[in-house]
Amino acid sequence: MTLKEQITDDMKAAMRAKETAKLGTIRLLTAAMKQKEVDERIELDDGMVLVIIEKMIKQRKDSITQFEAGGRQDLADIEKAELEILSKYMPAALSDEEVQAAVAAAVAETGAVGPQDMRKVIDVLKTRLAGRADMGKVSGLVKAALAK
Repeated sequence: MTLKEQITDDMKAAMRAKETAKLGTIRLLTAAMKQKEVDERIELDDGMVLVIIEKMIKQRKDSITQFEAGGRQDLADIEKAELEILSKYMPAALSDEEVQAAVAAAVAETGAVGPQDMRKVIDVLKTRLAGRADMGKVSGLVKAALAK
């Protein structure tokens, strides 16, 4: 079962169970997925769905920070609930050692020798680590590996 099918099944289950918060969040996710498919005239695979979910998770984290800074704990709680629902669709995160091993393998595979080759390495890692590692940290690790 693809991630997209799982999300659709979860939406149906939320409708039957009358879980309005979960249903609303899943509907936002499916709307974002359909928008991407229509805009780019493509069929989403699991990797592309994960990118959409990552983006939505990042938006929720930013919103939580802003709401808490503004003293709106009620809105922050809503965002936290949505964040929890979206996070269930993400694969398990990789450990630091696994990420470092993936970076080393990608550097060796691409034949990268310096900072000018960083883009090649990042492109390889984006597909392999999608949703399983923070790409900001990965970028730093690649930069450090290529600076040696």
